[in-house]
Amino acid sequence: MVKKAWKIIPRPLLETALNNHAQHHRVPQPLIVHGPRGVGKTTLILERLLNDWNKGPHFTGYVDFAESIKDHHPKHSQSFPWYSWSNCDPPTLSYCKTQLETCLESMVQSGIRLGAISSSQIFSTLNKWHSLNTALRRILSISSSDKRAAKNAVISDKVSGSVLWERAVFVLSARLNAEEIDGVLELRDKKGKKSLSVEEQAYFREAIVALKLAKEVVEMQRAWRANAIAHLNRTGGFSRSLANSCTDWPCLLIELLSQAAEIDHFQPKLVINNIEVLRNAILTDDSMVSASMYHDSLIWRIIALGANERCLPVILVTSDSYYSYKAYLEFGFIDIFISRETFGWTPQEAKMHMVTDYFSHSEWTVITEVLGPNSRHLFELYALKQSSYYQKLMDDKASTFEDIVDAYLAYLQVTAVNPAMDKALLFLQKFAVDAQRGRVPKDRLRFGAPWRHPPRTDDTSLLAEWAKLQLMDFVQSLVNAEFGVNYLADCSLEVLDDPSAVALMEVGLLYAQRDPSFMRPISRGIQRCLVRWLVQERMQLSFWNLLQFQWQRIIRGRSYRHLMLQDRS
Repeated sequence: MVKKAWKIIPRPLLETALNNHAQHHRVPQPLIVHGPRGVGKTTLILERLLNDWNKGPHFTGYVDFAESIKDHHPKHSQSFPWYSWSNCDPPTLSYCKTQLETCLESMVQSGIRLGAISSSQIFSTLNKWHSLNTALRRILSISSSDKRAAKNAVISDKVSGSVLWERAVFVLSARLNAEEIDGVLELRDKKGKKSLSVEEQAYFREAIVALKLAKEVVEMQRAWRANAIAHLNRTGGFSRSLANSCTDWPCLLIELLSQAAEIDHFQPKLVINNIEVLRNAILTDDSMVSASMYHDSLIWRIIALGANERCLPVILVTSDSYYSYKAYLEFGFIDIFISRETFGWTPQEAKMHMVTDYFSHSEWTVITEVLGPNSRHLFELYALKQSSYYQKLMDDKASTFEDIVDAYLAYLQVTAVNPAMDKALLFLQKFAVDAQRGRVPKDRLRFGAPWRHPPRTDDTSLLAEWAKLQLMDFVQSLVNAEFGVNYLADCSLEVLDDPSAVALMEVGLLYAQRDPSFMRPISRGIQRCLVRWLVQERMQLSFWNLLQFQWQRIIRGRSYRHLMLQDRS
């Protein structure tokens, strides 16, 4: 058997759309690249586009919020999970915040080295949104180490903010390490000689010091709100001003980069991968607002910057179906973002690329029938085909290629689908508790809803039984609807109120795509695993639980056949 290296195959239509967006120096809207898991979104960005977006005047910052998840990220020699990132141990919000700010700061430093960002620009941008006098006076007073210096440092109230800024920049430049600043600016060439004139060096140094001063001012003003943020976290309330205070620094950097963007000179752009991880990050202390509030504030301000003044191209990459439809409504209206949805290859396209380089015609027939053309399925199956396990299996004359596909399906069942279904059951139990305590809106518990009558008890065993019956009922209704539910057909959005549907979307096994508006499993392979799960659970039901399931199906059972995939009208 010939081992052929896996190659990254171009996708001309999607690449052209993304390149057209990225070639602009400023744009009115952020762009969301979304689609089911395993269709090649991250691979497309990293392997096909990112290098070109860092050539010449182009400079691209890339942030992957899932990098810190060591058990499921290629950076740590692992593979991406088939289920949602929310099933993994989420990173801390402070880590995600530092990751984003470090990337943006490096981009601004690149703009300073090109002369595109100056100290005066930093001051004017900061002064537009912040009252600086009090913070600058505090910084100047802190910098006066002894009483005599403090006495001489007393500043008249009539001094303007620009003068205070210049004094603070001068004081801070004396306090900072000159060699460190020179290292950031790369003022010396490889031989250690200075490559710029004295005036140019002073100009760049002042801009770097101004950037550090701006960060100090923003952090000081956020610290003044620390007690209010802690109170907000304790009460679980909402405050846009406090949320904005936590995103002031990254948004200031984005605005600086947007103002400095110039065609054929400095064209920055920002790619944020796995944006949903930020939304589900963990808050470890009261120095920040909650992760969801931070996420919403960041995106709101990027949208506002684009609408009001134009923003550098921001591309959000995600496999969470929240961003395919619901996010558009929560952030304003259906066209608030530019949407680029990808579903990977069609079977015909995949066959053209995969046969006969990687699979034979007979093998491809089995693959399309069982797994579909999902890119990650194909890659993982090909890796298994190249393994010693496959060679050992093929040495047995009674074995066929179907056996290796069945082994791969069993692997998916045990490592991906079953754990995700267990997590979905926990979501349903939480829904039952919330309904019992009056936390679920009455409209969601309307008459006739199959989930309207959860157990009125805290007995975990009864809650677990109810959750399993609900999930089995939902999967059975999906089977009856041929695993394709059109949730916008006839404006029939009731399926989005179904806690079982929500749970399976949250764990990443279902994807609610936007156009066409189908809710379906993320791949045919995962679909087969869902059917296996249903069959296994039915076989394990006791006689009493089987009667309960049959009663649920007949009396309260779900029926989404009127929203079947074929009904596209």
